[in-house]
Amino acid sequence: MDGNWSYHIGLRSSNLTNSTVNLQESFEIDLEDTNWILTSSFIIFTMQTGFGMLESGCVSIKNEANIMMKNLADISLGGLTYWIFGYGMSFGQGPFSNPFIGTGDFLVDPPVGDALMGPVFASFLFQLSFATTATTIVSGAMAERTDFKAYCLFSFLNTIVYCVPAGWVWGDHGFLNKLGAVDIAGSGPVHLIGGSSAFASALMLGPRLGRYARGTAPLPLGSPVNAVMGTFVLWWGWLAFNSGSTYGVSGAKWQYAARAAVMTMMGSFGGGCFGLFFTMIKNKGKADVMELINSILGSLVSITAGCFLYRAWESLLIGLIGGAIASATTPLFDKMHVDDPVGASAVHGACGLWGVIAVGLFADNPIPMDTTNGRSGLFKGGGWYLLGVQTLTGICLMTWGALVTMALLWFIDKILPIRMDPYEELLGADLCEHRIRHGQVGVSRAVSALRPYHRSNSIDEVGGIGVNTGHSLIVDKLYEAHFKQKNIKGKSKVMSTNAFTYENPSQVQPETKRFKHGFLNKRPGNPDNELHRTVDAISEEINKPNFVFPVNKSRKNVPEGKMFKELSVTELEELGEINASEDRFRYRFNEEDYENDVLRSQLRWID
Repeated sequence: MDGNWSYHIGLRSSNLTNSTVNLQESFEIDLEDTNWILTSSFIIFTMQTGFGMLESGCVSIKNEANIMMKNLADISLGGLTYWIFGYGMSFGQGPFSNPFIGTGDFLVDPPVGDALMGPVFASFLFQLSFATTATTIVSGAMAERTDFKAYCLFSFLNTIVYCVPAGWVWGDHGFLNKLGAVDIAGSGPVHLIGGSSAFASALMLGPRLGRYARGTAPLPLGSPVNAVMGTFVLWWGWLAFNSGSTYGVSGAKWQYAARAAVMTMMGSFGGGCFGLFFTMIKNKGKADVMELINSILGSLVSITAGCFLYRAWESLLIGLIGGAIASATTPLFDKMHVDDPVGASAVHGACGLWGVIAVGLFADNPIPMDTTNGRSGLFKGGGWYLLGVQTLTGICLMTWGALVTMALLWFIDKILPIRMDPYEELLGADLCEHRIRHGQVGVSRAVSALRPYHRSNSIDEVGGIGVNTGHSLIVDKLYEAHFKQKNIKGKSKVMSTNAFTYENPSQVQPETKRFKHGFLNKRPGNPDNELHRTVDAISEEINKPNFVFPVNKSRKNVPEGKMFKELSVTELEELGEINASEDRFRYRFNEEDYENDVLRSQLRWID
């Protein structure tokens, strides 16, 4: 095999004379390699389907179409910017390229007849599939409370978060590449960057309304089946992600492509087995869907950096540890009130960091390929150098991903408010952003609760909404505030709650610190919007450690162990009261409610 073959560039082409394109040092890719690269790129692209299904399955029904729309925006807008400047920043070899960033080779478009037209397009398509995957990871962490127009702007600019550090690791100019950093298929540049960006996004936006009102337990999934199906699609795409990163099948590469596929599966077996045992032990014999999914995905992220550098038992161990990291960090982030509906911060961030470091521990030198520059990991007798470089790589990527994402979101928020208005968040993005109706749940209850705050001429056109238990609690409290206000004279127009009793709106200064609401959530203390102030007061009340969801204190406990037909009349009445209180979809409207709504807005209820 040619000794000057450079990993992630290619091998040979029989037609490399008189080239007018010089995007990389060498595009030596023959017909077999190009076929492998293109096929892998097509399969990797299907991972967008997997991410979309997983994310839509994790959010409430009223936001499932919105999350799919964000995935479409990621590909369309993020792909465009990657063609304009992203690929050049990662792999450009212009005269001004430096160890930090590549330059030149923007707007990739070699002409017909150019000797490198095929290799250039194959390389671009393969790298494009990686770039769009890194961008899509972030969308799940921002779900259910991000304005769609602001997200589109974020998606358009987010390419810069990925393309610069990708050049550090994979570009000929990159300083980490020159130090000897190794990452076969992107545990660092794709997953660690995506996970760090997801963590920063969730921190900046703050949690969904009412997310932690009843503790840190996960909210109900909108579609568990979709989430599982999305995991299978991602699993399939990961095989192409890893084995395709041999960048061909000529020479010795086909052997390592086969090895990468098998080691990928071995790693996922380790994570899957850990996830099964963990969730059953934790839940006393019951298997939680998301705990198993996150464990499997965490193992796949972990094995990606060195997918053909390990032995089978090592891959199994690395995947098992990755599954354990995902299972441990997901609830940890929730305890920090970093609201990530899909768990991208833990799965891609924490496990991506482990994947990068694992190379420094377990990597073999893949002779005759020069992937590791002749080095091996610490446990293979290679000394500390590779481990030190891999640790430095993880720190650099993680820091870049978090800080640049925060700066980008702050900049976008100055142009378009990136956090959704509470009115739209409670009704759901599908309805407010895309005019999509859901038939599972009636909308009258939420519309009636929100009408005192919102002057809308189109409420009669509103369809149904999905389910979010945190939002349901906010709506309950809005009703409570509204009916209390009816019996209070001389108060301001601001709705009163147990935590919000100020007669002068200017006195409102919630005790909760700003970061609890997210740095981009400007509602705390806002004296100009009654809904904002009321929702803030409600959030302040329900987020207090000693908050207890109000129940009927006169209610007696229904005896357990009785069949329905054995209950007495009193117990049946008590059971009916419990069901009415706990059913998120039922509210006992009466004629006075209807008349009040008609008088306020001249609009009729829909259902």
